[in-house]
Amino acid sequence: MPYRIAVSVSKRRLYLYQNNRLTKTYPIAVGKMLTPTPTGSYKIINKQPNPGGPFGAMWMGLSKPGYGIHGTNAPGSIGRAVSLGCIRMYNKDVLALSKIVPIGTPVVISR
Repeated sequence: MPYRIAVSVSKRRLYLYQNNRLTKTYPIAVGKMLTPTPTGSYKIINKQPNPGGPFGAMWMGLSKPGYGIHGTNAPGSIGRAVSLGCIRMYNKDVLALSKIVPIGTPVVISR
């Protein structure tokens, strides 16, 4: 797999690597204290454009059930710890990312 995603919860950043070289960095929102973003190693298992609700322009589900990387209808939340554990991105960023990474892309989330 040429792509991988690393997420830093504390820095509130998502890093895209291609062939082990950092190619993009995106600002994100993460889970709040009572509903933290889970750490660990996962994979992107599905993609759903325009999923409705608060998920913005794109949903990319993770192999941890109920969690994903998605857009937001509240762009002011980016950079903050406000979600129910998912990783929120600006809609333009999640759309760009979803065009690059295939299903099966590894995602490592760390504090």
